[in-house]
Amino acid sequence: MQSTDTPLLTSLRSPRVIAARKLARRNQRSKDRRFLAEGPQAVREAVAYGRPTGSDEHVVVEIYLTVEAAERHADLVDAAYAAGLPVLTATDEVIAEICDTVTPQGIVALCRFLDTPFEEILAARPQLVAVLAAVRDPGNAGTVLRTADAAGADAVILTDASVDPYNPKAVRASVGSLFHLPFAVGVPVEEAVGRLREAGVRVLAADGAGERDLDQELDEGTLGAPGAWVFGNEAWGLPEETRALADEVVRVPIHGHAESLNLATAAAVCLYASARAQRSPGGCRVQG
Repeated sequence: MQSTDTPLLTSLRSPRVIAARKLARRNQRSKDRRFLAEGPQAVREAVAYGRPTGSDEHVVVEIYLTVEAAERHADLVDAAYAAGLPVLTATDEVIAEICDTVTPQGIVALCRFLDTPFEEILAARPQLVAVLAAVRDPGNAGTVLRTADAAGADAVILTDASVDPYNPKAVRASVGSLFHLPFAVGVPVEEAVGRLREAGVRVLAADGAGERDLDQELDEGTLGAPGAWVFGNEAWGLPEETRALADEVVRVPIHGHAESLNLATAAAVCLYASARAQRSPGGCRVQG
């Protein structure tokens, strides 16, 4: 392992530390177009990501870590150096000041924004998309990003009423998936749904009050076509005006006695159903 850059960050009043800590606020993140990725998994994925499309600069600005973390994650430090990235050691106190977590893992990367313009996502002719409409909980948003990544989705769209995906909790909940698939931010839900439909993507609103259920969609083979799922707010779901924009309103069937599914679980069920259908002959249609 190469030795980390000097000097050792020891002061909580260091301009670097103060600037990094300010990124806990959304307005500061938006102003600087930078965010923090905490923990070895997120930092590893950030280092591997490289340069955002159209940029000459690596997504990682610099990495801060404790001496212990540098020894524990020597392979990560070596990968960062191989990518030409600055790596600075810091005290436990400095890392704790920068990080949002109560018990930091000793490593954090300062990163540039990497969201993708909605137009570029459409131009890539996506087959499977998750649209987060007024999703306010950062943990849920990050988990849906991770789920969409695992299901092989092509993109995630966060509407203008949704949480900031660069929120520290959202970044942690994505467990590195933030760096794996394109995502657009700040798109009005009407525009997101309308433009996806114009691009030939069938839009399904996930709602417990849907007239159709997911089993019907699978049995009839309709999920095999390019599709987008719209998921609503954790507390009140999708408003009628949003449901009206979709091609169909689909519910996940509840076969037991549970009142409902939470957002992240419902998203996993829906996205994996579409992923399987799109990979199966006949779109999983039941043969008569």
